Amino acid sequence: MEVINTIGRRKTAVARIYLTPGKGEIKVNGRDYKEYFPFEVHQIVLQMPFVTISGNNGYDVKVNVRGGGISGQAEAVRMAISRALVEYNGEFRGALKKEGFLTRDPRMVERKKYGRAKARRRFQFSKR
Repeated sequence: MEVINTIGRRKTAVARIYLTPGKGEIKVNGRDYKEYFPFEVHQIVLQMPFVTISGNNGYDVKVNVRGGGISGQAEAVRMAISRALVEYNGEFRGALKKEGFLTRDPRMVERKKYGRAKARRRFQFSKR
């Protein structure tokens, strides 16, 4: 099997991953994923595709992720891993799609409008 290269996005975070056969190591920006994502919630989000297909026994994942916050990055990596697993074996598609890992979440931060403090918040009104 050659290297499978996929991309995942969430909000403004973009994750590019390289999936290869191996021992199950996950490196994020050159560091171990448990070091890069110190919170257990994000580590679980990252592992979800492998748990869904029952096991990360044979895949090494190298991740380059940038932009957004830590939660957006974790979900972007999850999407990229899911896409790579489907590309590797099409039988995984049904289970991963059912969990919603292959669907791009379109929600983005609403832009700030002129004449407003934020996107919808108005400046404080003063009667006098």
